[in-house]
Amino acid sequence: MKLFPSNTQPFSLSAVLRVPALFSLLLALTLPAVRSSAQGIGPDQQFFPVHDFRNDWMVYDAAYKTYIPYIDELHESVTSVSFFLDVESNRRYSLLISTRQDGYLFIDAALRRKLPADTWQVINLDSLYRVYRKPELFITLYGSPGVEDKMVYVGHRKTAAQKAVVTTSSPLTILPRRLSVYPDFFTLVLLFIVAVNAFLFNFHHRAFLRFFSLTDLLSVNTRDELFMINRPVSRVNLLFVLNLSFIIAYLYLFIQSKNIDIFSSRALFLKGQGFGDLITTFFELSGLAFLMLLSKYVFLLAIGGLYKLEEIVNLHFFKVIQSSLLFFSAGAVGVATIAANAAITGAWQSTWLLIPLVGFYVGRLALLYAVIANRAAIKNLYLFSYLCIVELIPLIIGIRFAL
Repeated sequence: MKLFPSNTQPFSLSAVLRVPALFSLLLALTLPAVRSSAQGIGPDQQFFPVHDFRNDWMVYDAAYKTYIPYIDELHESVTSVSFFLDVESNRRYSLLISTRQDGYLFIDAALRRKLPADTWQVINLDSLYRVYRKPELFITLYGSPGVEDKMVYVGHRKTAAQKAVVTTSSPLTILPRRLSVYPDFFTLVLLFIVAVNAFLFNFHHRAFLRFFSLTDLLSVNTRDELFMINRPVSRVNLLFVLNLSFIIAYLYLFIQSKNIDIFSSRALFLKGQGFGDLITTFFELSGLAFLMLLSKYVFLLAIGGLYKLEEIVNLHFFKVIQSSLLFFSAGAVGVATIAANAAITGAWQSTWLLIPLVGFYVGRLALLYAVIANRAAIKNLYLFSYLCIVELIPLIIGIRFAL
């Protein structure tokens, strides 16, 4: 019996010799890529590659209304490609961008700089983190179609004592799961605000019902003998002003967590993304809001004295706090309710904030005009001038520097 058929050979020397040749061919093909990474990237090859974004590109799909991974056969004509940049984990590195044709760089949907052709752009990630104070940024490159002419890396600048870093080109990347502390923080702060309001409801019941009365707010006939009006800086009134400060700070941080920059100085208070940092920021913002509300009363006293309207300053300040408590409390409940719906929270826009805020201040201006005209014997021109100075001008300045 034959162990092997007559037309086969149990052993072939040529087949064995072909195996080293195959490995040599594969090694020759892969060595240039490894050598180029080892030599460096970026301007004058001054950086070692830490991460290559060639497999991280995403494009917007109008059908699904979301971003999907880039596919050469489907998206080769798309002129706008994006990716997520983990800033917090790469703070000591740099972002390197180069395109063969002119383009534009967008960060979180905002145009930041032009990308000249065949020029490396080096962006320090520490600087990005200090400006945005976010663990992750959404980067978009707009210009020529496709991604073949685009090179984006996270790189580490070479030093004399460093050895070459060799990276792999595997399309599989394992990243740590990011856990946000914002949900726990906002839940805790919301419970804190509810506890403060419960305290005011139980220990200052009469004042609580008056401050949160929509009927009383819209009434133009207000009794002067109310202690809340006669003593605007009393202990009870200050407690409600402090409660309003907590609500404003909560709304500020919540809106900022949805990537809406309310003020250009957003990094003034934010020191980090940790739970303790957010708690510290919340109380700092609350203190700032409290001082600004008290300065509002001082400002009313000064302008009211110039217009001989000292008798209506206290009523004016009471209406401001009363209307603000109702509006911002409703806003806090509204955003907390919307945030509970995961399907909606992904698309927040600044216009959603601007329209109701401007509507509130315009409505409050009209209400104050009616209340003061009903209480004080003053010409309409003087009253309009007074309200423009104390209400309208601060609103215009605020809109100028906000959003």
